[in-house]
This record gives sequence, structure tokens and C-alpha cells, in this order.
Amino acid sequence: MFNPTREQVREFFIDVWRKYQAKEVLSALETVAAGIVLEHPEYHSLLTGQDAMTREFPPEGGQTNPFLHLSLHLAIEEQLSIDQPPGIRTAFETLRRTRGGRHNAMHDVLECLGETMFKALRDKGSPDGAAYLDSIRRRAGMPPVAD
Repeated sequence: MFNPTREQVREFFIDVWRKYQAKEVLSALETVAAGIVLEHPEYHSLLTGQDAMTREFPPEGGQTNPFLHLSLHLAIEEQLSIDQPPGIRTAFETLRRTRGGRHNAMHDVLECLGETMFKALRDKGSPDGAAYLDSIRRRAGMPPVAD
């Protein structure tokens, strides 16, 4: 899923949750996604709801888009698994210790990733991996990476 549509993302998480609840076999990616969904009980009813594919989550409504939130979690899990950008795993572990747990640290990194993606979209450019890593490092109380 390199450039999935909104519908594909929603179908993926809805199907993962259905398969998890039915105790069906999950792929490696689906297993990671199911773990993320388990950490977000506030989204469980949405994923089984009739309007999951069509419901809107406009920013001005003040509600986080659950599918975007889950997708960012999944992206960060992938980044951590391959340590990309290089050093994210170390920064994350430091942040995990200072924030009192993995999920709190994950949400801090998620905010950094969201900010990085917003800037890239706004500037019509590519995400700045170095700035992203430095943002995580700042949150963890670490110095920025030297150039």
C-alpha cells in the first residue's frame, strides 16, 4: 500500500478489525494494524459501524480522523522496524522512557510525523526526514543531529 485511496485505507482497517474479532489468520501487516486498533478502543465501534466508509471527520469539527490516526501509527511502526530515518529507533526508545510508556511516546512521534507531512503538503515538497527526526529528538530531550 504505497499510495492507497481513502477507501482502501478504510477497508483495510475495517477488514483487519473484522478478521481479528473473527479470529481469522492475519498477515504480518494486519497483525501490527490489529495491535494498533486494540490500543484505541475509542475506534472499535466506528470500525464496525454502518457509516465507517462514508463518515467525514473535518478538521473544523475538532475530531481526529481515526483512519488517519491509525495510518500514522502504522507508518511509525514501519519506520521503527527499519530504523528509517536512521536514528528514529534510538530517539523513540529515549522518548518511551521519558514519556512513561510506548503508547505515549508513539503519540508524540505521531504529532511530529503529522507536522512533517503537513509542512510537506503545504510547501508542495517532500517530507524533511532530518527535521522530523530532530523534532522527535527534541521531544525526547536529546540534542539535534549534527550536520
